[in-house]
Amino acid sequence: MRLLDTRPLRASPAFRRLWWAGVISALGGQFTVVAVLFQMWQLTASPVAVGAVGLVQALSMTAVGLIGGTLADALDRRTLVLTATAVQLSAVVLLAVHGLTDLRSQWVLLGLVALNAAGSGLGAPARRTFVPRLLPTDLVRAGVALVNLSFQVAMLLGPALAGLLVARWGVSACYLLDAVAFTAVLHGVARLPSMRPDGQATRPGPRAIWHGWRFIAATPVLRGALLTDVLATVLAMPVGLFPLINDQRFGGDPRTLGLLFTAVAVGGITAGAASGTITRASTPGVVMLAAAAVWGLALAGFGLVPSPWAALACLAVAGAADTTSVITRAAIVQLATPDSHRGRVSAVEHIVGASGPELGNFRAGLIAEATTAAIAACAGGLLCAAGIAWVALRNPELRRFGET
Repeated sequence: MRLLDTRPLRASPAFRRLWWAGVISALGGQFTVVAVLFQMWQLTASPVAVGAVGLVQALSMTAVGLIGGTLADALDRRTLVLTATAVQLSAVVLLAVHGLTDLRSQWVLLGLVALNAAGSGLGAPARRTFVPRLLPTDLVRAGVALVNLSFQVAMLLGPALAGLLVARWGVSACYLLDAVAFTAVLHGVARLPSMRPDGQATRPGPRAIWHGWRFIAATPVLRGALLTDVLATVLAMPVGLFPLINDQRFGGDPRTLGLLFTAVAVGGITAGAASGTITRASTPGVVMLAAAAVWGLALAGFGLVPSPWAALACLAVAGAADTTSVITRAAIVQLATPDSHRGRVSAVEHIVGASGPELGNFRAGLIAEATTAAIAACAGGLLCAAGIAWVALRNPELRRFGET
């Protein structure tokens, strides 16, 4: 039995092109993530200000993502993704200009971060529907795992490379490379076939958004999967603490800031490389819940251990658990949703998955400001594990999902 199921890459040339474009885009995105956090820390030296980056992203993704979800169930999804990618390309080019002109304005930085997040929110719901449209049903879980693996590879390489780039050429080099990555995405998506939603198109608007939320609320599997993500990200996300911990344990060197991100990626890419065993599991709901609980406990350990190297080991365990949870959850959401609703459900999934971590980072920054970074990490991880246990007990449909 192969640890990594690569059948989707062989079965669909369109999926293969999309996957390679995603690999390049994910790497460029990591460059921008590290550059923005480092730039904001240099401008303010405040963990709350660093956390505010996440809050701005969360608000922008939420507002625009809901619109993107209804549009994805009404329009050609390929065209929608091309438009959204062009918005993100414009945002990172302006970030590069902001860095090169040395404006040193945290407000301009936050505004451009919001524009980039808006582009992501507009296109992400449609982009998430590509995998089940390009692949047969029996390969969807493997396809989702491969997409996640590309992100994990980017997390492994991107932050460390970004730290070197910032140290040598400054933050603008990271933004310019991300702009190049977005041009690769435009090329890859443009070659996809037209992807209009199956059945009668939904008329965009508040009523369509409301119907999407009602569908999720009435479907225990979807409701439980998304609530699990909320608990894991909002309560336990540690990234907002990384600059502060980097100052306390690593002397503030931007190269070691990248190591904290890379530690998460080491665990994530290890789990991703063995994703064939995950995607073949007969009860993906149980796998997702168990992995989310391990994520919380590992991050609680990250806050408790005194050694920086032990902290990096905890982050690696957390990364492996997170990858396992993300792969199973994404597959569950797509397989449990009819194509007529995939845009709106994917919008909610994207909002939870993208804005949840940013809200979690803001939460971590507030608690760290009031107490310590260790308390912020430990308390969040323990609350996450307790919340996951509650979901597991109350949602038998999620636990049994996939059983034959």
